[in-house]
Parts: sequence; structure tokens; C-alpha cells
Amino acid sequence: MVALLEMNFCGICGAAVELRCPSDDNRQRHICVACGMVHYQNPKMVICALPEWQGSILLCRRAIEPRYGLWTVPGGFMENGESTAAAAIRETLEEANARIEIHDLYTMYSLPYINQVHFMFRARLLDLDFSPGQESLEVKLFAETDIPWDEIAFRPVKLSLEHYFADRRTAHFPFHMGDLFPPKRS
Repeated sequence: MVALLEMNFCGICGAAVELRCPSDDNRQRHICVACGMVHYQNPKMVICALPEWQGSILLCRRAIEPRYGLWTVPGGFMENGESTAAAAIRETLEEANARIEIHDLYTMYSLPYINQVHFMFRARLLDLDFSPGQESLEVKLFAETDIPWDEIAFRPVKLSLEHYFADRRTAHFPFHMGDLFPPKRS
């Protein structure tokens, strides 16, 4: 289980907080000693697109940490006030300057050890006018045989790509989901 992020002060009134279990809860929460505000910490949602163009997939080489220099699909943290589909469209535009049409939610992986849930949408590139955004070193379309499998940055992305190419062979794209745990160290 991942520990709560350290918090010292209430984001509402600025008073000190203490870690305790509210009477109507079963977990410890940061609670303000002055106003009583309970500060919940919930998993982050990572929203990605799997942009396809005539059988190839658009990948981005990361220009930021974590996993600098490795390949991934366009994606990132969902912002407050946006839908999951809007997040996938925004992230694709920010990372690859690419416009997409969302098809369907394709994969969902829970990573409880880092408090994240990764969602991947199947999408169609609307045109070939794409280029690296600020968070990408390069962007490129890859056929299945050309995917740099050993250089994929994140396990949910690699699993989603594997599912995609297997499902494409049957022309049936069911929803895939699972829980991922810390990789075993050798």
C-alpha cells in the first residue's frame, strides 16, 4: 500500500492538519484541526490515445522524465473540468500536435502501487500533420513490425499495444482491463 502524501496545512483555511480516521470512514485522512475539512487523496487518472493511421500507430519519444527518450502513446494526467475523451484529445495535441477522433475506451489498468489508473482510447488520426510537442523528442507512425518494443516507456502502453495488434488480426476490439503490480527486480 502506498502511503499518503505528507500534508501539514489545510488548503481551505491554512490551519494545521492531523492524520486520523473520520468516524464515518475506515481509512486515515488528513483532517483540519480548525475547520474540520477532510482532505482525501485519490488515484491520478492517466488518459492516453492509441492514434491509428492505415494500420500504423503514432508514438512519441519522451522529452521528459520519467522514462526520458523512450517511446509511448500520447497521454498524461487528466485535468479537472475535462472529460476522459477530451483529455485524450488534448494530450495528443500537446504531445504530438496531432488531431484525433476518439473511437472507444479500449484498456484500463490500475497501478495501486503508484496510485494511478491508466485509460487508453482507440483513436483515428484525422490527418498526417503531426510534429513533436514540448514533451516529445520525436513523433512517428509505426507499423506493428517496426514498434520499438524494448523501448516502450510504460507497461500499460506496451500491454495495450499488444492487445491492439492481436485484436486487429480478428477485427474485434474488446475492452481489456487489469491490475498491475510493481515489476519484479532481477
